[in-house]
Amino acid sequence: MKIFNIYIRQLKTMSQSDIAKNIKDINERIKQAYLRRPKTINTAYPCLVAVSKTKPVELILEAYKGGQRHFGENYVQELVEKAADKRIRETCPDINWHYIGHLQSNKINKLLSVQNLYMIQTIDSIKLADNLNNAVSKKETNYQLKVLIQVNTSAESEKHGVSPEDACNMFKYVKEKCTNLVVKGIMTIGSYGHSLEEGPNPDFQVLMNVYNHIYSLTADEIIVSMGMSNDYEHAVEVGSSMVRIGSSVFGERVYQKS
Repeated sequence: MKIFNIYIRQLKTMSQSDIAKNIKDINERIKQAYLRRPKTINTAYPCLVAVSKTKPVELILEAYKGGQRHFGENYVQELVEKAADKRIRETCPDINWHYIGHLQSNKINKLLSVQNLYMIQTIDSIKLADNLNNAVSKKETNYQLKVLIQVNTSAESEKHGVSPEDACNMFKYVKEKCTNLVVKGIMTIGSYGHSLEEGPNPDFQVLMNVYNHIYSLTADEIIVSMGMSNDYEHAVEVGSSMVRIGSSVFGERVYQKS
């Protein structure tokens, strides 16, 4: 009942027109930030991933109606339930789910049951990559799953991810050894609260350095996933090709009080 009440409160604070307008505004801001990007940066035009964690299916449906196709979830069980919802299955045939939370190996099989699972953005160890690769190998023939390497650019102990120094080797390992995975790029969460008055976000600079190193070795198109509601325009300007935005699309999250 408490979770139901939370969903009702969120529905009351956000309408279809609100979400459609938010998506339109964000995409315009992304476009303008991309145009400000120095021509020396060769990352791709950014993809908007709408982070729908804690949000009810009704709001996801409204975002989909507004043209949004990529959605991010942080919790395996929540993603499984939303992806299995009859309304999602019937009205959102080309929805693309991104898993953007920390993934434990014992949750891999449950996550792989998600219909339209597009990408896992949080591969943070060789062990996880191996376990995921083995699980994917048991699915239908020729199925490959897109993944990103998570990099802990802020060196915070509470955050997951490989170190910037290990990121290139991790990328190479998944690319060469995990044949059921397609490593598409790198992502970071970074530290919170950086003020641009102090200069460019150092976490973004670190991830772009990793990108430059990987790109020089592979010459492949590499996704750089960085930037959220409070800093996505800056992230795009300095090279992000995928931004993960929640509250600016759906409104502030309403959490259950403990």
